[in-house]
Amino acid sequence: MKRGYCDNIEKQTVENEDFRRVVYTGHHLQLVLMTLQPGDEIGEEVHEDRDQFFRIEEGSGIIDIDGKENPVEDDFAVIVPAGARHNVRNTSQAPLRLYSIYGPPEHLDGVVQSSKAEADKRHPHEEWDGKTSE
Repeated sequence: MKRGYCDNIEKQTVENEDFRRVVYTGHHLQLVLMTLQPGDEIGEEVHEDRDQFFRIEEGSGIIDIDGKENPVEDDFAVIVPAGARHNVRNTSQAPLRLYSIYGPPEHLDGVVQSSKAEADKRHPHEEWDGKTSE
């Protein structure tokens, strides 16, 4: 029997202190909590084969999509389609707390990276390997 994921996502997101925390990985979707400290950014990237959804729970910043700056704050949702160059930037003086849903998954299940510096050290073999949370 599969359990899936069921929790208070807003509470989980605003309590998260890690840059990246993979909470749940299914075969087609992955839930990731993120906290960007003031001045931090994810870094420009393109996912050719996956869509990505962002939900801002606390703070403000900018999500760039193919060169367009999209100001975001609490309660904003953003979808980045596969193939679009994007970045998430915290332009405020407070942490930017959000969650992201990848379809299909992007990261190894259970990955926790406490800081942007730690995330930048990841190796290609740390990308999703097809293993799910259950």
